[in-house]
Amino acid sequence: MSLFPLFQWLQQTDFATALRESALVYPTVMATHLSGMALFGGMIFLTDLRILGVAMRGTSVSDVVNQLRPWKRIGLVLVAACGIMLAWAKAEYYYQNPYFWAKMTLLMLVGVHALVFRKSVYNNTAELDRAPVMPTNAKVAACLSLALWIGLVSMGRMIGYYEIKP
Repeated sequence: MSLFPLFQWLQQTDFATALRESALVYPTVMATHLSGMALFGGMIFLTDLRILGVAMRGTSVSDVVNQLRPWKRIGLVLVAACGIMLAWAKAEYYYQNPYFWAKMTLLMLVGVHALVFRKSVYNNTAELDRAPVMPTNAKVAACLSLALWIGLVSMGRMIGYYEIKP
């Protein structure tokens, strides 16, 4: 079963048309999406670098995670809300865009990553702070996180450069 009819319907809604055709709203939503990505991604990047022992070594992992968590949540809300609106406005284009599907696949893998490592790493920071050496699973989680997010952002950027062939 193809999702294309759903994507067509989404793009033909009044909301999508108004958003797509607005000279101010669409660029504002795009800029907010990018700002949210910088905020969310930046906080994830700092957390991963701290877990890897590359940055902020004088600050406990718990402090880094706890202090950045509210900012991550704000960034996530901005990214998700604006991303949904952007995809909704140009749903037919996104359906045909392989970079969009690569980004969605990486986003799904980010979710799997979060489920796999949440309990043992990200919600277990006090244990990480007590460990004489950062556990391997935490380092693996941080490396995978960095790779997934770099890929996701790269695919998102490539979306705009894809040209649909007639």
